[in-house]
Amino acid sequence: MSLQRLAIAACLLPWLTACVNSTVDQMVFNTPGAGIGDASVVILGRRHASDYETEPEFIRCVGSHISSRDKSISVIGEQEFLNALYPWFEPRTAPLRPTDLARLLEHRDVARAFTTMQTRYMIWIDGSTVRNDSAGSMTCGIGPGGAGCFGFGTWSNDANYEATIWDFSKRAEVGRISTTASGQSYMPAVVVPIPIIAPVQGTACDSIGDQLLEFLSAEY
Repeated sequence: MSLQRLAIAACLLPWLTACVNSTVDQMVFNTPGAGIGDASVVILGRRHASDYETEPEFIRCVGSHISSRDKSISVIGEQEFLNALYPWFEPRTAPLRPTDLARLLEHRDVARAFTTMQTRYMIWIDGSTVRNDSAGSMTCGIGPGGAGCFGFGTWSNDANYEATIWDFSKRAEVGRISTTASGQSYMPAVVVPIPIIAPVQGTACDSIGDQLLEFLSAEY
């Protein structure tokens, strides 16, 4: 078992993008020695909470991050997987523990779908990005000289995500990665509003994707 903690401060293109602070925690119980071979991995979002849902675009971002950096890893699209195994992975019926997979495999169609897709790892991602602390004001109008805006606005975004890695063949949790990211965005306006956006969700995606690559890829 290993535990890693990584803090990242991202300020890319400072004239267009605001700063983001990111922290990653990783706990691995059983790391593959040479990647996942011919097997595939599916990344799914947890959507059981009543006050938020893990955004589908974040799940796609993590999958794209992994497959673009190691093309040998076969990442099954979330919607493709859900369609193939409907309704067993809908929010009300999805397994909450690795041991629940044994119950699902009692259904012949479920077992056949897993075999066809050669799924070795299931990665559940739980969390969301929220907007907080909006402040400032902006006024826009039309005058003899044309239209324009004047003012200043600011807001913060906070991202919190946790990825839980299940080994399908062992029916066991083999790793867990969590990431937090926060940043302040700005919108100054003198005639034309100029958004200076903190890429909080993108930073969280890259952070968690990099840590998953260390687990899944033979190249990292």
